[in-house]
Amino acid sequence: MKILLIGSGGREHALAWKMAQSPLCDVLYCAPGNAGIKDSAICVDIAAEDIDGLVAFAKDKAIDLVVVGPEGPLVAGVSDALRLAGIDVFGPSKAAAILEGSKGFVKDLCKDYNIPTAAYERFTEIEPAKTFAATLGLPVVIKADGLAAGKGVIIPQTREEIDATIEDMLSGNAFGAAGSSIVIEEFLDGEELSFFVLADGETALPLISAQDHKRAFDGDQGPNTGGMGAYSPARLMTSAMQDKIMTRMIKPTIAAMKDKGMPYMGVFFAGIMVVDGEPQLIEYNVRFGDPECQTLMMRMEGDLVALLQAAAQGRLVDVSDSVRWSDDVTLCVVMAANGYPGAYQKGTVIKDIEVADAMDHVKVFHAGTALNADGLLVSVGGRVLGVTARGKTVEAAREAAYKAVDTIDWPDGFCRRDIAWRAL
Repeated sequence: MKILLIGSGGREHALAWKMAQSPLCDVLYCAPGNAGIKDSAICVDIAAEDIDGLVAFAKDKAIDLVVVGPEGPLVAGVSDALRLAGIDVFGPSKAAAILEGSKGFVKDLCKDYNIPTAAYERFTEIEPAKTFAATLGLPVVIKADGLAAGKGVIIPQTREEIDATIEDMLSGNAFGAAGSSIVIEEFLDGEELSFFVLADGETALPLISAQDHKRAFDGDQGPNTGGMGAYSPARLMTSAMQDKIMTRMIKPTIAAMKDKGMPYMGVFFAGIMVVDGEPQLIEYNVRFGDPECQTLMMRMEGDLVALLQAAAQGRLVDVSDSVRWSDDVTLCVVMAANGYPGAYQKGTVIKDIEVADAMDHVKVFHAGTALNADGLLVSVGGRVLGVTARGKTVEAAREAAYKAVDTIDWPDGFCRRDIAWRAL
């Protein structure tokens, strides 16, 4: 098969690394890719949201399967354009991608289909939003309705912060058009986990769980980020918990989307809050998580390409017995540019990645890297590397990951030092 992967982050590097191992994969292209992905795929200079360019390339190269990594192209309709050209695509339609494109849509769907979630209301005007927020206890959760690169959720701790956040979002200062509509909901006091499921419009195939670390600094302090590290499996995930999530959330959502005329084909990334042992849905994402994907791909022992192709072709039922996972724990530490998620410098030189990459049970995934004019590896994003390791225990995986982190010579970067602290 000729395969095209769309995207340029750590998630896409992990997917490329795993897909390249498949006996079904003859040629793998990635648009646009990054400095690490080029070791697994042929990188082509087409932006992830250049839909016309991607379709033209896929037709010209007679691509058999397109795998869409990030949410932006999905919400923009890249899957529809490719399917119209007769090309199999792993990723939901523009209509179905509303599960990530609008947090308000998901909350309304939960209400209509009795899916457990936090109490909420939706707003486009400042004063009614403040009035409702005042009826909730502290803290509250305020979400930009649209896409905000994983940073659109604010949890203000005081009434003054709540009012300021509402004004900041609805005025367009915080997240632009993505925050022109907001969701305000009660704060759920529990522990988060991420759960992944493949869907083909009819069948749901559960994968595995992970736990992300959204805050920038140790001890879950600092601002929200796109994710500073993850480990798999999440400590709260059990077979009983999986059954509850599938029965109460995933299966009703698949039925609901079919009822609405927008069957869901792709990956469900369900953000779950476990409160007193019971799961509640925080949100859906329509792509693999980053950095969760890195931990999943390190544990997967089956053929990823076969799974994604089956989902794209509506025949997941044929491959449901082929998913296999290592019993090992995997852990990813994100190395980010100093200053992230605020202002940060680009173009700083990174050395000795190849030394870390050569360590036993370690893989360094690139998220925001490029080669400069001198051929040196440099940072070009906020989250730059995903240093991922596996081990028999959480402790072993974490020790291996941080040993690799300490091998990398990048004084302009930082990382959290407590990934998987809840599990330990």
